[in-house]
Amino acid sequence: MPRSGEPVRRRLELAAVELFVEHGYDQTTAQRIATRAGVTERTFFRHFADKREVLFGGEAELRETLTNAIAAVPEGTKPLPTIQAAFHASVPLFERNRVVSEPGARLVATTPALHERSLAKTAALIDAMTEALRARGTEQRIAHLCAQIGMDTFRSATSRWQADASTGLATLIDQAFVQLREVVGTLG
Repeated sequence: MPRSGEPVRRRLELAAVELFVEHGYDQTTAQRIATRAGVTERTFFRHFADKREVLFGGEAELRETLTNAIAAVPEGTKPLPTIQAAFHASVPLFERNRVVSEPGARLVATTPALHERSLAKTAALIDAMTEALRARGTEQRIAHLCAQIGMDTFRSATSRWQADASTGLATLIDQAFVQLREVVGTLG
């Protein structure tokens, strides 16, 4: 029976974030990460294509969670509430990965190569959500606009949560979407 690689992957993620914080992203090598995690460099590369992917490795799982949640929302639900429900479905992923994502967000904001990668990954998630909304019958331009606005609203909630987790992420998501609706209401 094959062993799960998840504990090793988790050790690598934690070691990488610790080293990135201690020594800086550019000064941290895959070899150093592997050594800190107690594995070989070869093992590191079995789990991650490069050291950047340590911070973005959960993107495929997040995309799948969001698109499956969009598909599962009851028919007739408008696009923004559908996106909001999808982000609710992602809360367990973010809670599970908080120990990596919180310092990772600070690293991404201060490291140009990581910031660029983050923008590309975010664009891919927006495209995936757009297509999931399209599959529900939402017109292309509206689907893309709602996916983009939804992502920005979600990032506002996660920023607040990373700064202070005393309020749960699900509550912050709801608050951010309420604020979005209030702002939109003032525009007309």
